[in-house]
This record gives sequence, C-alpha cells and structure tokens, in this order.
Amino acid sequence: MMATVMASVMASTGLAGFGLLVVFPFFMAYAAASDLLTMLIPNRISLALIAGFCAVAATGLFSLPEIGMHLAAGALVLAVTFTLFALGKIGGGDAKLAAATALWIGFDQLLDYLLVASIFGGALTLAILLARSHPLPRTVARLPFALHLHDAKTGIPYGIALAASALMILPETLVWTRALGG
Repeated sequence: MMATVMASVMASTGLAGFGLLVVFPFFMAYAAASDLLTMLIPNRISLALIAGFCAVAATGLFSLPEIGMHLAAGALVLAVTFTLFALGKIGGGDAKLAAATALWIGFDQLLDYLLVASIFGGALTLAILLARSHPLPRTVARLPFALHLHDAKTGIPYGIALAASALMILPETLVWTRALGG
C-alpha cells in the first residue's frame, strides 16, 4: 500500500515533488521524533536531507547560481549554528539539522524559517519547563524518554521546533513553487 502511494506521488509530481512531499517531511518527522525520544539527531538524517536536496537539484529545477545560493544558505547556517554549538548554546544535531534544512529553504525564506523556529522553540521550552515543575503522572513516568525529558538536567529537544517550522515554511519557498507550482 505504501509503495503504491509513493509510486503515485512520484508519477504525478516527479522526483522534485517526491522529494518535497515525501522525503523532506519524512526526515523532518524522523528528526523530531528522534530528538524527543533520545535527545539526539543522528548524522544520517542531516546527510539524507543533503542527499535529497542534491537529487532534487539534479532534476534541473534550479540554475547553477541558484544551487550555489542554496548551498550558501546551508553553509551560513552551519557556520552560525556551529558557533552556537561551540559556545554550548545548542546541540550538534540541532546545528546540522538547521543547516541541512536551510539548504532546502534557501535564502528566500531563511529568515522566516529561523523566526518561526525561534517562536516554536520558545513555546516548546516554556511547555517543557512547565511540565517539569509538576510531577509526572504514573503512567507516563514508566516511559524512559519521559523521565529523561522531565529531568531538569536534560536539554530541550529543539529538533522538534526546527522540524515543525521547516514543514510550515517549505510551501512558501522557491523550491516548492518551482516543483509543485505552489
């Protein structure tokens, strides 16, 4: 059934549309779930996002200068987020995920992506801090990830905010408009 749906998406939208409608959302959801459950975003997620963008770019959707601008957006975000990582402000997985996402988003919607991620991240942080101020219900306290997340020494799974904002902003991007007529 799933293979049929994926084949149908590929047939109706081509490789670029498949990347936007299947690959990108899948890896964003995977990153968010992984961060929530383990407080880690594996390198393979960011690498898969980069490979997915390369496949979409290879379809001829962009000119070489446009591809260069998308690469520059990813590189800029990587430089900034790795500086924040080196200062102990964010996790390494968050830094790599933000950069891989910026590759897809490009400069045209990059500020919106970062603003929405900040708003979602702030709301997520407040919600987790509020939850930490109350004891966990017994049924939830049996879940190892919930206990870990409830621990005040544990960070915030910011990959959730990064993924949610990416999924919200992507339909506004040039890559979406070019591939799907958005």
